[in-house]
Amino acid sequence: MSVDQKEKHATGSIGDSADRRGWLAYAALAAAIGGMSWSALFVRWADVPAPASAFYRVLIAALVLLPWRAVRGAPRPADRRAVSLALAGGAFFACDLLFFNSAVLRTTAGTAVLLGNNAPIFVGLGTWVFLGRRPRATFWLGLCLALGGCAFIVFADASRDGSVPGNVTGDLLALIAAVFWAAYMVTTEHVRTAMDTLTFNTFAIAGSVVVLLLICLVLRVPLSGYSGRTWGALLALGFISQLASYYALVYALGHLPATVTSVAVLAQVPLTALLAAALLQEPLSTAQIAGGLVVLSGIYVVTVKT
Repeated sequence: MSVDQKEKHATGSIGDSADRRGWLAYAALAAAIGGMSWSALFVRWADVPAPASAFYRVLIAALVLLPWRAVRGAPRPADRRAVSLALAGGAFFACDLLFFNSAVLRTTAGTAVLLGNNAPIFVGLGTWVFLGRRPRATFWLGLCLALGGCAFIVFADASRDGSVPGNVTGDLLALIAAVFWAAYMVTTEHVRTAMDTLTFNTFAIAGSVVVLLLICLVLRVPLSGYSGRTWGALLALGFISQLASYYALVYALGHLPATVTSVAVLAQVPLTALLAAALLQEPLSTAQIAGGLVVLSGIYVVTVKT
């Protein structure tokens, strides 16, 4: 093989490897969205105080991640700053879960997921202000489309007959959750260049467990005496919505921009609405269906055109 042929072969191999990583990142993102779409349903089925469901969600994941990390070891040592950022990301995520779970128990699942995923607004601003990376015009176009579709769903939920108590309180809690979710997303993208997926997940989940345990203890939230159905929902929340979904999400964040990932995660809004309609007797209206389609169009613009 000539030198030119070797160079072409090497270049082709590098390109193929990059293409595979790109497809894997998008596949991981799709898997994460699918798993997270069930989280509101699992919280509702668990039917325990929000701090308890949030705590068990991260504790169950930690019981897998910590031994896995100990056995596998780290491919490279993590510096103190990266560890601090990972722990901070875990604290942000703990607060996101706390407020999101509280919202799910007070308003419809679709509305809680919708408002809890308004994080792209804060992610776009956060990456611009703190990381110095201004999103392209196509990002803002896609974001406007996605949020415009979300507005349809918000208005549809607002027109309900009031059978779900505390809608306004639940909506405010979901919006607060969105702020912490954005902080988690920005922190994750910032630290993932210095830490592999498993190591980041391990430190972050440890931070989440400590924060939520302290909250449960301070608020004197009961952590035992649950029914078999509750434990089943909590296990599903920990293994599906947390362990599998967020491992996949952190992998995607290591290969895709946070602005793209955060808008793509909005796909869980229509998916959760469909699941809630089928399993929680929260029927979809024409406005909700139309809003979901507009949300998906905005996601397409950001993920494909950005």
